[in-house]
This record gives sequence, structure tokens and C-alpha cells, in this order.
Amino acid sequence: MLIRLLRTYVLRYRAAIGAVIALQLVSTVAMLYLPTLNADIIDRGVAVGDTGYILSTGAWMLAVSFAQILCSIGATYFGARASLGGGRDIRHDLVDRVSGFSTREVGQFGAPSLITRTTNDVQQVQLLAVMAMAILVTAPIMGIGGIVMGVRIASAISWILVVAVPVLGIVMGLIIARMIPSFRAMQTRIDDVNRVMREQITGIRVVRAFVRERHEVTRFGVANDRLADASLRVGRMMALMFPLVMLITNLTLVAVLWFGGHAVDDGTVEIGALTAMITYVMQIMMSVMMASFLTMMAPRATVCAERICEVLDTEASVTAPTHPVAVTGDPAVVELTDVEFRYPGAAEPVLHDISFRTAPGTTTAIVGSTGSGKSTLINLLPRMLDVTGGAVTVGGTDLRDADPDVLRRHFGLVPQRPYLFSGTIASNLRTGRPDATDDEMWEALTIAQAADFVRAMPDGLDTAVSQGGTTVSGGQRQRLAIARALIRRPSVYLFDDSFSALDLTTDRRLREALIPATRDAATVIVAQRISTITGADQIIVLDRGTVVGLGTHAELLESCPTYAEIAESQMAIGAGA
Repeated sequence: MLIRLLRTYVLRYRAAIGAVIALQLVSTVAMLYLPTLNADIIDRGVAVGDTGYILSTGAWMLAVSFAQILCSIGATYFGARASLGGGRDIRHDLVDRVSGFSTREVGQFGAPSLITRTTNDVQQVQLLAVMAMAILVTAPIMGIGGIVMGVRIASAISWILVVAVPVLGIVMGLIIARMIPSFRAMQTRIDDVNRVMREQITGIRVVRAFVRERHEVTRFGVANDRLADASLRVGRMMALMFPLVMLITNLTLVAVLWFGGHAVDDGTVEIGALTAMITYVMQIMMSVMMASFLTMMAPRATVCAERICEVLDTEASVTAPTHPVAVTGDPAVVELTDVEFRYPGAAEPVLHDISFRTAPGTTTAIVGSTGSGKSTLINLLPRMLDVTGGAVTVGGTDLRDADPDVLRRHFGLVPQRPYLFSGTIASNLRTGRPDATDDEMWEALTIAQAADFVRAMPDGLDTAVSQGGTTVSGGQRQRLAIARALIRRPSVYLFDDSFSALDLTTDRRLREALIPATRDAATVIVAQRISTITGADQIIVLDRGTVVGLGTHAELLESCPTYAEIAESQMAIGAGA
């Protein structure tokens, strides 16, 4: 998976990668050439007292060093462009894929995990790519070149390298093999920490209301400790790696000095060559350390790449058809025929045998007990979920034959939990229609019974709104969400329990204002309060995922025991209050 990601997203920057390879090649060759020049200065200049040779060779060393520095800077620049560009492209494709997910796929991964995969996981792959650009060319050339140059310049003690390099490689391989499962556990526990923190921040009011701060701190502490334990396991292995590398490196240097000193005494190796050999040993060990550092990062990046590819390879259950069909009939006419919906692997369907029809200028209400499938049914209409049986048509066109983006322009949805984006009231309303004018926004706010409190705010339409709309009350948030749907002027309005936070007086005024505003559209309302839907043209009563009643308020009171029971219980509660 890691190779696939790098090949797909980083190799597209071939020009920058080519420049990295060329510059790193020149830089590494220059580094390998410098110890040889230094040996020549010692053996042919210092040893014989040739000052001119020392100066000329020293000047050449400075020129080579300067060229090596320039090449390293250039390689780092182009490497960063390629790797960071690849990371940007991965994030773009992840967000693009997630934005096309239906409710089913989002629930499958979970929001905290999707956030971690898009941020932390991509960062790990991107960091590996950055290091690979700096190391992947340099390390093998420096390692192999150092061995070749060491053998050439001091063949009598070159056998030390043949022993030291494989030992170091084996030690690094054993440690890295133990890191992979630890990195996988660490990424999963990052997900857990994000999930707990997200729940606590989102539900801070509930936590405080029920005095659960201590419990939530303990719960976060457990998740945090588990992450710390996984990180410590990785840290211990990383801490073990570098002392072992330094131990093997220092033992190798001791061996070079010991056996090299005897070789110098025997006359088989010159003193300059021994000095160069020490430098080559350091370069070889440095290349192994660089490769080890890269391979140390690779296990975590591999796990992250698997998680990223898991999202990229997940096909959305709601997709556009190859040859989409236009909605030619009246989009306010929505018809459900023997609709069934079940989640993957579920033993029983959530909805089954659902059939009804909407028409322009009519209101369809959906009621039922908690868990009867009301919100699921609402999500089927704009194709947030795909039916698993039967058919849903809009203007006579099956939803599955139409382009989802085009189809959803005919719907104005106010979800059960209205969500406002960070920005201003105006920017949130323009989510419904980007080209809406101020007059149109005030008209929508007036219908939604929100104009008064927006005018009372210091900046009016330009009043700042925090993420999720937490700076306004629940009732204000619902009314702003209703205004956002109204400003779109859709063919079908979908109100998913969108009046629950309103008092009865505001509820009544809002419904009265909606009548002329929705005259040419179909309105579908999911409601808990019977008083909200008594004037609906048809009321659908759901029980355990199927229709047990269909008719007007008066008809259902006579013919549907489930509806009558709901109405009577609410009247009894109202009388008691």
C-alpha cells in the first residue's frame, strides 16, 4: 500500500524527483571524493613537505565541498516540493472520496478515524517521502561507494567492513520487524483518543449537566494511557536502535585503528590511507544509520498507508450512474413503491413495504415511536442512502438513474440535528444558495421566525457563528437551518423533526408562514408533536419500520390505534402540564 501511494502521488512529480536524484548523486560522489583528497594531502603533501601540493589540493577540496553543499540544498528543495505536493494530493483525494460517502460509509469508519486518516496518517506518509528524497539516493551510494573506496585505498583491512556492515543490517532488521505491530496499535489508539476528545468537546454541556467531568477525565485518561503505552513500546525499541548502531560503529573504528595501525607499521597501508579509511567507515555507518532511520519510519508509514488506501478503495454506496437521466416530470412528485432498506449484515430491514406519494402544495407528515425508521426514511428521499428494495422516483425518474448532485438541488433538507458552519449567519444561509441577496435572506429569516433575533444581534447578517452553531440556542439554530432551506426554494422541503426546539407559539407562527412560501412545493415533515402535523394532507404512521396508518389527522384517530395512542398520550401530558 505504501509503495502504491508513493507511486501514484509522488512519482507524478517526475521532474522534481529527477532533479533530486541527479543532485544527490553529485553531492554523494563529492562526499566520497573528499577523504581521498585528504589522504593525498597527508601522504603527498604533509609527509614530504610539499606546501604547493597542500595548497592546490586544499583549494580543490574547498571547491568540491562548496559544490556538495549547493547540490544538497537543491536536492532538499526539489525533494520537499515532490513529497509535500504528493501529501497535498493525497489529502485532496481523501476529502473528495469522503465527501461522496453516504451515511453508511461515514458510520463504517467513524468521524474521528476519518479525521486521523486525513491528517496524521497523511503526515506520516508525507514525512517518509521527505526523508526518502534525502536518504534513498544518498545512503546506498554512500554505503556502496564507501566500501569500494575503502577497499581500493586500504585493501589490507577492508575485511573489517565485510563483517561490520552485515552485522549492523541484521540488528536493524530485527528491531524494525518488531516495530510494525506496535505502530499499527499506536495509530488505532490515536483514533481512540480523537474519538473520546471529540465526544467530550461536543457533549460538554451534557457532561457538566450530569456532573460527569471526573468520569470523562478518567475515560480520557484510559485512552491516553493506552496511547502512551503503545508509544513507549515504540520509543524503547527506537532508543535501543541508536546505542546498538553506535556500539557497532565504535567497535568497527577500534578494529580499523588496531589493525590499521599494525598495517601502517608493516608498511602495507599509508597513514593518509588509514585516515581516509576511518572517514569511509564513518560514512558507511552513517549511510546504514540513515537507511535504518528511513526503515524505522517505514513501518508506521506502511500502517498509515494501509488506512489511507482503505478509505480510497471504499466505494460509496450512493454513486452517480454512468449515463444519468434528467428529471423531466415535476420534482415535487415523489413516489415510494414497496421500499425496503436494510443495513449490510442486518438480520431485519429497518424499513419495509413503504409506499406513499407527495404532490405540489401538499404536506406529508411522518410520525412514529423512537426507532421506527422516520429519519432513515427521510434520508432515502434525497438519496443520502440507497433503497435495498422497491423504488423511489422523483418526477417519475428513479433516484438511482439520476445524478445525485442534480437530484439534491430539488430538495431542501433541515436535518434532525441542524448544523451551522463556522463563519457568519449570511455565509450559512448562502450554503443554501450562494447567490442569495440580503433581501432574500431577510425574507427567509422572516418566514423562519428568525429575523427578530438576527436583527437584535450587533452585526446582523454578519454576526459570527462558531462551528456547529454553539453560539446560538437550539431553537435559534433550528430556525436558521430552516431559513437556509427556504432560501434554496426547492421542490421538496424535508423537515426532520425540525420544530422540536421551538415553543408552541413560535411553532404555530412558523407553520403558518410556511404555507404561502411552500405553495408550489411538496413538504415532508417528521414530527414528534401531533400539534405540529394536524393540518397535514396525509400522515404516515410508522411502527417497526412499516406503515401502519395513512390518512388525515381525523381519519387516523378513528382508524389507527397507534396514532390514536400517540395523540392521546400527548393530550394527557398537555392536560397534566
